[in-house]
Amino acid sequence: MTYVTVIGGGLAGSEAAWQAAEAGAKVRLYEMRPVKRTPVHQTGDFAELVCSNSLKSNSITNAAGLLKEEMRRLESMVIACGDASSVPAGDALAVDRILFAQAITARLEGHPNIEIIREEVTEIPEDGVTIIATGPLTSEALAGKIGEITGLTQLHFYDAVAPTIDASTINREIAFAASRYDKGDDDAYLNCPMNREEYDAFYEALTHAELVPLAEHEAKTPYFEGCLPIEVLASRGPKTLCFGPMKPVGLTDPRTGRWPWACVQLRQENRDATLYSMVGFQTRMKWGDQKRVLRMIPGLEEAEFVRYGVIHRNTYIQSPQLLNEALQMKTRPNIFFAGQITGVEGYVESAAAGILAGRNAARFLRGEPLLTLPETTMLGALAHYVAHYDGKDFQPMNSNWGIVPPLPTRVRDKKEKAGIMAERAMAALETVQGLNLLARV
Repeated sequence: MTYVTVIGGGLAGSEAAWQAAEAGAKVRLYEMRPVKRTPVHQTGDFAELVCSNSLKSNSITNAAGLLKEEMRRLESMVIACGDASSVPAGDALAVDRILFAQAITARLEGHPNIEIIREEVTEIPEDGVTIIATGPLTSEALAGKIGEITGLTQLHFYDAVAPTIDASTINREIAFAASRYDKGDDDAYLNCPMNREEYDAFYEALTHAELVPLAEHEAKTPYFEGCLPIEVLASRGPKTLCFGPMKPVGLTDPRTGRWPWACVQLRQENRDATLYSMVGFQTRMKWGDQKRVLRMIPGLEEAEFVRYGVIHRNTYIQSPQLLNEALQMKTRPNIFFAGQITGVEGYVESAAAGILAGRNAARFLRGEPLLTLPETTMLGALAHYVAHYDGKDFQPMNSNWGIVPPLPTRVRDKKEKAGIMAERAMAALETVQGLNLLARV
């Protein structure tokens, strides 16, 4: 019997295995956890979220929201589990990370076409069809083998994780519940306001905090601009944070009736609202300094950190030279890639790539034409980006309107423009043959 072998049980690998199995293929899903652990994972569950618990906006007029709606219509297992384990987050989809990973694990373990193998893969299979979805923490042994088959030097950047706080230790007399501009559920976010003096003292402490050192061979590795550590942002100028993760706009402090000078947002982490994560506070500060500096934030003076921020290396290949829009290797057509290793960035983007890779692996196994999506869809635009980027430096990309072809006529209003582009994407998705789209209201 010929199998689809999926290497990696993160968001992309889990989705790819599910899609291939649902298409009728026999799947062997390899995951090295918990036999071999990573620096950031805490369990052996599939699709464990190690950074934020937010899957971003649900609004179809937002690029990430459109991608999720496309995925729902493509019967994404990851988004279905996300919807089922959601927690309040305004107009975003945030999940209880434990329930989310457990739901995905249960689905994969219960699928009759999926065999789960808990061991590290150090060789890429020669026969059958393989999907490599090892993500940002690809083991050194497998990364070496990927380097051998790609013939290219691997690229690396660093991705940092924000701290998580015990909700009972947040001072609710200072931290107030509100979504920005009162958009969405007020209970989704807690806000810690700062006046000018408090901000200046915090900024001074942050910029002098001791950081976890990088290994000598890693010192030149760049950060991903979409997930910069808070101390890196602070190094760019005293006001940078006030226009970034600590921006106060749209958040009225009930004690003063005004917007504060700066504001730190905390997002609900789990369904029971016992945990909150610090929005945009990825960091590589040493743990002692994290506790000292972050407790300077009003409302967090007695905060207990159940999970400190950490930093880890991300790994991705030179996809424009290696892959086509089906996420298939040009020189080794029985090998597909999925997830962040392709150069898509983000939870939802990674899982979306798993849809394409999983379905196409099953199609390749049956000798059927491979699936590609119109570039006017968000998933199609992401696949086109990783396959055809022609700039000087290929870097990971989130879903965004900039990668989608422009409308034939200019529309000045941004919301109206996004709505038209979303309608165009939905219509384009309907034209693709053999998708068996899930009907949505």
